[in-house]
Amino acid sequence: MKIGILGTGHIGKTLVKRLSAAGHEVKVANSRGPETIDADVLSSGAKAVTTQEAVADVEVIILSIPLNRIPEIAPLIANTPEGTVVIDTSNYYPFRDDKIEAIEAGQTESLWVVEQLGRPIAKAWNAIGSASLANKAAPKGTQGRIALPVAANRDRDREVAMALVEDTGLDAFAAGTLAESWRQQPGAPAYCTDLTREEMGAALAAAERQRLPARRDLGVAVMQERLGDGTTNPDADWGVRLVRAINM
Repeated sequence: MKIGILGTGHIGKTLVKRLSAAGHEVKVANSRGPETIDADVLSSGAKAVTTQEAVADVEVIILSIPLNRIPEIAPLIANTPEGTVVIDTSNYYPFRDDKIEAIEAGQTESLWVVEQLGRPIAKAWNAIGSASLANKAAPKGTQGRIALPVAANRDRDREVAMALVEDTGLDAFAAGTLAESWRQQPGAPAYCTDLTREEMGAALAAAERQRLPARRDLGVAVMQERLGDGTTNPDADWGVRLVRAINM
């Protein structure tokens, strides 16, 4: 497929490499210009372009940018064909995104994104840590392969997003509509806990909406305290163990 990816953070750059390696025609852009994109990101065949070029003549657009920057790119997305599948990978973190009043009041994050863009989306790759995405891909059928929830309202959006999740070495799990996608937001049992397909359904069902913000903020506070003390260097799975413990 022809895919445009906006964002070269930890999640975005892994998606660029994985989807290019899977045979897709990938264009990638960031806010600083194509000349700033590292050659390593392009090592599997992706092409660095401007943001305008990234969303032109593609079948899929993947947004891998901070949630508070979604309104900035909305005009770009508004000019794309209705049939283009838009996949959002973002999550809301108040310490980074500033407070978004609608989400603070309880609006599901992906529905807020839909409002900003004025078009349907699929939600995918938001519920995995960057280290797990980069290092834990596995061939289909591998025992213990990590599963990711995918939410969408339109069948094509869901089907395309799930197929691309599979192409990044993860099991895609149909998680329902965007209205239900709060179950894969930060603070939920399915979020960044590296579950298998067999475990994912129960984790989504166990989510308690009113508890998500407190659990999200607790995880952030612990991570900032531990990673910022200048003396410790937790391993890549430390964050997974922390989030699992918070959701016990």
